[in-house]
Amino acid sequence: MNNQLKKSMAIGLVALSVWNCKTSDPEPMPYGDGVYVINQGAFLKNNGSLSYISRISSTVATNIFIQANPSLAVSGGSGQGGNVQDYTEVNGKGLILVDNGTVGQDKVEIVEAGTFVSRATLKAPDIENPRLVIQAGPNKAYVSCWDVSGDYNAGTFYKDPGYIAVVDLNTGTVSKKIPAVKGVERMVLVGSEVFVGSNAYSGDKTLLVIDANTDAVKEKINLGSTPEPIALDANGKLWIRAGKDMVRINPQSRLVEQRLTFASSLGTIAIGADKRTFYYTLSGKTSQFSIEATTAAGTQVLNRSFSGALGIDPKTRQIYGSVIPTYDQAGYVIRYQPDGSLIDSVKVEIAPSGFFFR
Repeated sequence: MNNQLKKSMAIGLVALSVWNCKTSDPEPMPYGDGVYVINQGAFLKNNGSLSYISRISSTVATNIFIQANPSLAVSGGSGQGGNVQDYTEVNGKGLILVDNGTVGQDKVEIVEAGTFVSRATLKAPDIENPRLVIQAGPNKAYVSCWDVSGDYNAGTFYKDPGYIAVVDLNTGTVSKKIPAVKGVERMVLVGSEVFVGSNAYSGDKTLLVIDANTDAVKEKINLGSTPEPIALDANGKLWIRAGKDMVRINPQSRLVEQRLTFASSLGTIAIGADKRTFYYTLSGKTSQFSIEATTAAGTQVLNRSFSGALGIDPKTRQIYGSVIPTYDQAGYVIRYQPDGSLIDSVKVEIAPSGFFFR
């Protein structure tokens, strides 16, 4: 009886040990809850990178893709292999857009979100001059691509049309290329539709509407100026920068509901955490306006603007601005409380030009 009891206890202890092994806490992500800085790098020097900033300190991790994948380092520059244009996450996967100065060397790196371990690389001819990326479905991303660039001096720099690369994250491949507009860049998902605009220098005045279910163009709208979709507000209305104007349209009816005309085209723009306020830079200042505004008279928040990016952390509502001293040295991210009081200044890498808040 005692032997049987001892045997039962031993089996129970082994089972408990195995259960504990199976239910142990997962390894912490080195780049979990925090802010990613998209460092574009210097033009044609292929030295872009991603930095990671903690929300609760001034701690910075630099060149995090190569830190996670040292075997993929490229000689010269930072090792990323090009200028980093954008970053986003879709269902546990991160997409890094890399634009190389050499034709045919552009790419999109697909990584595990939070660790940046590489999972796949999309290359030319699927990816040529990638600009921006958004989620377009549960396991799908849209990457706007200029396509192979031409001669800027001859006025043929932007290929007509550019395209949207449809990335299937289940297979890690480009499943389709949707013909878009010349100089295609910014995109905003509204329900099952994606509104697509172009670079302000392209001269294309077409606002494209793509059906995200079929990955096909369903409508083209002429706004009179080059449209740059910015964000969807708290009321479900789409805001577009068009020259000196900020235009609010109803995405269902496609009708313009409000047009705010500023003294000149706004610099960097970011929507607030509550999606009821836009922050922008203009004339050396950072200001804000409400989505209910009827005039372009904004309220000053900071007595300065930023040569890089502007962003609002949706978790803390803090203001992030980046400074590019030159394209030969590291830049800085400056953080402010929502009331405009300074928090700190953090040194990052070359040409900090965007943020991703995780």
